[in-house]
Amino acid sequence: MQIETKSRIDQLTSPAGHPVTVLRFEGDISSTSRDAVIGAYQGLSKETVKVVLLDFTKVDYINSSGIALVIQMMMEAANMGQKVHAFGLSAHFQKVFTMVGITKYAHLFADQTAALAAL
Repeated sequence: MQIETKSRIDQLTSPAGHPVTVLRFEGDISSTSRDAVIGAYQGLSKETVKVVLLDFTKVDYINSSGIALVIQMMMEAANMGQKVHAFGLSAHFQKVFTMVGITKYAHLFADQTAALAAL
């Protein structure tokens, strides 16, 4: 049984003082997650948000349709000149994201601390 996808947005500052927007996902990510993934991203200000961190810490499962949504979001961000990074992926999904080419659009980090330190 699929667990509904939820998302929330947090505003943080990197150790270097840069503003960072964090999209935190929870549940499973699939084709039914469009509003939680694409909708949450499209709700961000394209003028002020320059760096987006995707938090997958509370995501247990992402199917191929969910991966397609994440890729679509990352392509939109790249077209808008925004930088995207991700953290909290299991080893399995880090491997999957690398195999499908997501690392062309986003750096993958083990956790939030590592991601913020790199910004």
